[in-house]
Amino acid sequence: MNRFGIAAEPIDIAPLRARLLHERAGAFAAFEGWVRNHNDGRPVDGLRYEAYVALAEAEGERIVLEALEKFGALDACCVHRVGDLPIGELAVWVGVSAAHRDAAFDTCRWIIDEVKSRVPIWKHERYTDGRSDWLHPRQTHPTDSGG
Repeated sequence: MNRFGIAAEPIDIAPLRARLLHERAGAFAAFEGWVRNHNDGRPVDGLRYEAYVALAEAEGERIVLEALEKFGALDACCVHRVGDLPIGELAVWVGVSAAHRDAAFDTCRWIIDEVKSRVPIWKHERYTDGRSDWLHPRQTHPTDSGG
């Protein structure tokens, strides 16, 4: 795997974390995004992520490399799931190793924020009332004021 990947199967974080171990690292930060049972006041039954995989992986790789340059972390990686996910399932994982904790935390936060904003991954939420909605990265809505 490069530094960013799309996974159709559950994410195994142990090898991802292990690849970030480095003798120069004094800090490690990780983010796990899970499927929750609600969104905007609506009960959620589950969801499906879809992606344009080649484009998503290329943009995700750019994001991680930008983050490493911007914050000076030693290494980082991110994996995002696609497919049907139940409540509680791990949907996205970000890990960062750095010499110091500030760089690890800042890099980790920046990566997940940029992935959610820029990577072409679409979320189809299924609600307990039988309805469903597609949620997209903000950039795909040109009329969105960003509010």
